[in-house]
Amino acid sequence: MTVAAEGLRFQRIGVIGGGAFGTALAQTLRLAGRAATLWARDAGVVAEIAARRENSGYLPGVLLDAGLEATVDLGRAASADLVLLVTPAQSTRAMAALLAPHLRAGVPVVICAKGIEQATGERLSTVLSQTLPGVPLAVLSGPSFAADVVRGLPTAVTLACVDEALGAALTAVIGYRNFRIYWTDDVAGVELGGAVKNVLAIAAGIAAGKQLGASAHAALVTRGFAELRRFGAAMGARPATLQGLSGLGDLLLTCGSAQSRNMSLGRGLGEGRSLAEILGSRRSVSEGVATADAVVALARAHGLDMPIAEAVQAVCTGTLTVDAAMAGLLSRPFKAED
Repeated sequence: MTVAAEGLRFQRIGVIGGGAFGTALAQTLRLAGRAATLWARDAGVVAEIAARRENSGYLPGVLLDAGLEATVDLGRAASADLVLLVTPAQSTRAMAALLAPHLRAGVPVVICAKGIEQATGERLSTVLSQTLPGVPLAVLSGPSFAADVVRGLPTAVTLACVDEALGAALTAVIGYRNFRIYWTDDVAGVELGGAVKNVLAIAAGIAAGKQLGASAHAALVTRGFAELRRFGAAMGARPATLQGLSGLGDLLLTCGSAQSRNMSLGRGLGEGRSLAEILGSRRSVSEGVATADAVVALARAHGLDMPIAEAVQAVCTGTLTVDAAMAGLLSRPFKAED
């Protein structure tokens, strides 16, 4: 079957998650000419999209396509020909259980969250394989701020799928001229790059909040990437994947802009605000906080040296203050770079 013929299976696409990125992906599908149904738990979000074509709580000032359907009926969105799962990483297992009764046989699910399950240390594709056995899976990740994607600004991401024909079909259906998708079969690499960069972005934000300067930022991101490479190698990721869009590309974006939820959280910590205060003031989820626990636990289990990730985890759990964590990093012995 050709990619074009395979793509014809996906006439209606359900997007599960009415936050910023879920809304942006639903809008992207409309820009690509696809029929899209967006599910949101919040009835207020659905009502506003229907009445005003806007999701002001997450993407203020953006006019959404008139053909974008929004619903609070999970069955309506999940009964589509293709499902994009854009709910927070830590809710993946619970969300999959809710989806299970509504998914038709053979309908693929594309994971669009970035994280590692805190309680088990499992990648999200493993979580879905356990909760939705037999469902074709793919992962979409890469440097993509929702505010850029929803406005149709040029963006490039990676789609990982072990089935090449399905991966090519999904790429053709989800992507369009300004939302470029590159396919790979390295699911582990794409997932790990997206998850670990969130932890490192918190560190970059802390450095910014402490006003440590551009040189420190460059050093932190570079040494953070070294940690990501070590972690990925231990978990079966290919080096080339981590050097691509879903690894280095996403790391550079997330560590370099205040738009990043994880970097802005780190900036708040660096400025002296408490984690509880920061999280209580925002509607969106900063995935790096929970993922830090999972990353550090896995790194220790594999004997990996990941001092930046450990510092972030210690600060987020209250084990160390920001100043103590910084002092620990700066007092590490000199060694060979690689």
